[in-house]
Amino acid sequence: MPWTMNDYPSSLKNLDKAVRKKAIDIANAMVDEGYDKGRAIPIATEQAKEWHDNASKDEIEEFMVEEDPTERSEEGKKYDNRPELLDRAEMVVSHEDGWAVQAKGAKKPDKVYDKKPDAIERAKEVAENKGTEAVIYKEDGTIDKRHSYSD
Repeated sequence: MPWTMNDYPSSLKNLDKAVRKKAIDIANAMVDEGYDKGRAIPIATEQAKEWHDNASKDEIEEFMVEEDPTERSEEGKKYDNRPELLDRAEMVVSHEDGWAVQAKGAKKPDKVYDKKPDAIERAKEVAENKGTEAVIYKEDGTIDKRHSYSD
């Protein structure tokens, strides 16, 4: 069972909240990759401390507003329950709270941004990682642009 911000090893309890959250995120990924839990925690803790030391204040703040590490949708984790979304385009669509980024066919957005350029940047990043395309829609629902990252 993955660790969360409410259920984590006691060795993480005295860490700064951002470092703890990053350590949990890294440790969960390491365990998913096959690392032993006992080995993953100290490695993840050191990497999280290093990340915190090198991250900007904005990066840390942005990371902290993301959901609990087990709920995060970064780096393919969102596709564990719906692997068919890995092959689908990332879309930027108008949303009641701004501009949403979501995989085509997804039931809900991965994240909603206030500004369209921020949503476009994220959609392009995800599409490039997946090797698909980013499809940018206008507010009226018509396609504005496509950015292809397929081989």
